[in-house]
Amino acid sequence: MPEAPAAVSSVYVASPEGDTGKSTIALGVLQMLCATVARVGVFRPIARSTEETDYILELLLEHTTADLSYADALGVTYEQVHADPEAALADIVAKYHTVAEQCDAVVIIGSDYTDVASPSELSFNARIAVNLGAPVLLAVRGARRSVEEVAQLAHLCAAELAANHAHLLAVVANRCDPDKLDEVTAALSDIGVPTWSLPEIPLLVSPTMAELMEATGGELYSGDPELLHREALKVMVGGMTAEHILERLVEGMVVIAPGDRSDVLLALLNAHEAEGFPSLAGIIMNGGITPHPAIAALMAGLKQRLPILTTTLGTFDTASAAAQTRGRVAVGSQRKVDTALSLMEQRVDADVLMDRLALPIPSVVTPQMFEYKLIDRARRDRKHIVLPEGDDDRILRAAGRLLQRQVADLTILGDEPSVRRRAAELGVDISGAQVLAPAQSEYTERFAQEYTALRAHKGMTIERAREVIADISYFGTMMVHLGIADGMVSGAAHTTAHTIRPSFEIIKTAPGVSTVSSIFLMCLADRVLSYGDCAVVPDPTSEQLADIAISSAQTASQFGIDPRIAMLSYSTGDSGSGADVDKVRTATALVRERRPDLLVEGPIQYDAAVEQSVADKKMPDSLVAGKATVFVFPDLNTGNNTYKAVQRSAGAIAVGPVLQGLNKPVNDLSRGALVQDIVNTVAITAIQAQGA
Repeated sequence: MPEAPAAVSSVYVASPEGDTGKSTIALGVLQMLCATVARVGVFRPIARSTEETDYILELLLEHTTADLSYADALGVTYEQVHADPEAALADIVAKYHTVAEQCDAVVIIGSDYTDVASPSELSFNARIAVNLGAPVLLAVRGARRSVEEVAQLAHLCAAELAANHAHLLAVVANRCDPDKLDEVTAALSDIGVPTWSLPEIPLLVSPTMAELMEATGGELYSGDPELLHREALKVMVGGMTAEHILERLVEGMVVIAPGDRSDVLLALLNAHEAEGFPSLAGIIMNGGITPHPAIAALMAGLKQRLPILTTTLGTFDTASAAAQTRGRVAVGSQRKVDTALSLMEQRVDADVLMDRLALPIPSVVTPQMFEYKLIDRARRDRKHIVLPEGDDDRILRAAGRLLQRQVADLTILGDEPSVRRRAAELGVDISGAQVLAPAQSEYTERFAQEYTALRAHKGMTIERAREVIADISYFGTMMVHLGIADGMVSGAAHTTAHTIRPSFEIIKTAPGVSTVSSIFLMCLADRVLSYGDCAVVPDPTSEQLADIAISSAQTASQFGIDPRIAMLSYSTGDSGSGADVDKVRTATALVRERRPDLLVEGPIQYDAAVEQSVADKKMPDSLVAGKATVFVFPDLNTGNNTYKAVQRSAGAIAVGPVLQGLNKPVNDLSRGALVQDIVNTVAITAIQAQGA
C-alpha cells in the first residue's frame, strides 16, 4: 500500500460499538486541528449508504478548512465491505490519499455500527487505520456501565488494536456518569496513553421538535418553524387532568395530548407564557384529531410561537416513537455543537493531543485558527461583558454560545422575565447570565448621580440624568465606567452613534490618545491584517491619522499581529504631491517622532504595501513595503469601501469594527451582524479588557 504523504497528520476516531458519541469527539478534535494547521479535512472510510446523507460527515464538513466536497470525503459502503473486504480496503486507501493531498491534517471517522455489528468490525477499522498511516483515538461508551466495565472494555480494545498493528494515540471514555469522571480516568491510566473522560449530557441525545415531527410522521399545526430546532429534553403523555399535567411540567418538555383535550391544550399554552412555569419545547396532538374551531380560533388569537405538531399516530405509538428518537449532533444543531465543543475544550488537553500527532508547524494564519485563538485567549482570563440588546434573538443566541464555551461572564440588559422566556423558547441556556432592567435596577440612582457629576459642566440635572441612564447604551456604558463590567458590546439593533456616543461622554479617551477610532481585523485565507479607520473618523487630520496608526499598532499587537504600519495614499514615497499626500506624509513623520519603536512607512500605495514584487520596485529598502500588516487609510470613504471590497471580492472575514483609543473597551456591531460575529466581538472585547 502507498504511504501517506509525510506532511499530513491524521487521526482515526474509532469505537468498538455504536452510540459512543463519536461525533462529539471528532468535532472537538477537528476544531483543535483547525486552530493548529491551515488545511484540515475529514474522511469517512465506511458509510451506511451513498444515497442517504451521512449526518456525521455532513456536520464535520461544515467545520473543515480544506476545500472538500461530500463525495470527496466518502469512502465505501457497508455493502462493498461485506462483498469484498480487500477491494473495499484498496478503494478506501486510494480515496483517502486523494483527500490527504489537499490537506495538512485529516480527521478520519470510523464506522458507526449502523449495520449488524460484528466482533471483527473494530479489527477492520484497525486495518484501515494502519493502511492510512493514522494513529487511533479510541472512543468507548460509559453509559450504563460501571467504572470497571469501562476500563475492561478499553483494555480489550487496546489489545485488539495492538494485535492489528494499529498505533493507539489516546482513549476517550464518553457518556460517563458525571460523578465518576475522575474514577474512570484513573481506571484507564494504565493503558499507557493519555486518557480522558466525558460526562453523559442529556441534551446531546435529546431530539429536536423537527426530529420528533419526522419520527411521528407529523406536521406543524401552529407555532414558529424556527423553534422546531429546540431540543425536547423530556416527553410526557398528557393523559391526566390539566392541573396534574401542570404539576409535572419541566423545562424543555414536550407533551403528547389529543387535539380534543381543549382544557389541556389551553392550560399548556398559558403555562408556557406564565411566569413561574417552565418553558415547553412543544406539544404533539396525536390521533389525527385537531382542536374544535372555537378552540382553534382562541389558540390562534393567543399568537403563540410554541410549536404544536399534529400526527395520525395513536397515543402509544406517538409516545413510543418519541421515546425511541435519539437526537443527533448534526448540521443546524448549534446548541449541541457548542455543548460538544465545550465538553472537549474542558475535558481533553488539546496541547497533549496535538503534540502526539506531531503536527507540521504552520506558516500561515487562517480565519479558523485566528477565531479559535480569540476564544481561547478570552476563556483563559474571563472578563465580564455587558450586552445591552437583550430583546434581540441574535444576542441571546450568542450569549448562550459564549456561556456554554465559558468565553466571558455576561450581563444582558432587558426585562428579565421576557428575556429569559424568549431565550428558553429559542432553546438557549442563559442561566449563567445576569439580566438587568435599567429602569428597575439598583444601580440606576448611583449611575444617575455619577452621570450628573460627569456632565455638570453641560448643565446636567439629576432628573434629566435619570432619564438618560434608562437608555440601554448609557446604562451599559456606565457599568463599564464604574468597573461593574469590563467591557460592552452593542449595535446589533442600534446605530453606531447610539452605541459609542455614551463612551465619548463617560469613558473618554485613554491617556495620550485624543482620537477614538476603529480597525477591522481582516482574516484572509493565509493571514490576518488590520485596517483602520473604516468606521469612525470621516476625514482625519495628520494628527488624527498619527493617533489612528499608533492605536492600530497597539490593537494589532494585542491580537498577535506583528505591527508594520502602512500609511496609505495614492502615491508612494516622494513620487506625488498635493494636500492629501502631504497630510499622510506629515502623519507618518508624527508617528516616527512619537513612537520611534514602530515600523511605519508612508505615503505608500496599497499594492506596494502588500505585494513584495511591487515593493521591490517602488521601495526596495523599506522594512514595511511588501510586508505591511497594519493599513491606515487616509479617510473613511477610502477605508470603508476598501474593507468591503476585500471582504466581498477576496472572501475575507472582517471582524469588527474594533474601537480603540477609549479608556475601557466598548465595541460596536453591524446591524447585520451574525451570531458568530457577536461571539467574536465579545471575545475581542474581553481580550482588550485583559490588556487594559
